[in-house]
Amino acid sequence: MTHPLIPQILELATPIAENLELDVVGAVYQTNKRPPILRVDIRNPNQETSLKDCERMSRALEEHLDAIELIPNAYVLEISSPGISRQLTTERELTTFKGFSVLVKTYAPFDGKKEWQGRLQGQDETTLYLNQKGRTIAIPREAIAKIQLWDKAES
Repeated sequence: MTHPLIPQILELATPIAENLELDVVGAVYQTNKRPPILRVDIRNPNQETSLKDCERMSRALEEHLDAIELIPNAYVLEISSPGISRQLTTERELTTFKGFSVLVKTYAPFDGKKEWQGRLQGQDETTLYLNQKGRTIAIPREAIAKIQLWDKAES
């Protein structure tokens, strides 16, 4: 379940990231840790996300969070890149990661397979489109159990 502060954190973090030419991919606030941990995932759309990107975002976001006292008690701010095994769950993530390699798993076999690998080409209300070696594969969204970023080197 998403913490109630996450929408406000994303609303604050997104323009800060845009000023730094970065994208906010998601955020998690773990209140079961002492002190609590606020993790914001970012990506650099122009190149591989670097430690310097994370440091710049951390400094800028921390300054704003502290100024408005959104989180009143002590917490740890972590800025990271989402990593290759990240599961894509929202429309925004599917748009953000268009062109990336993904692994799609279906609930039941679709066209004889339960796993599909390819480049995320796009989506609409009913269908997810993958590019497999120049061929478009259309997978019905209701058949999809999971979509995650996929590293070709792991296969």
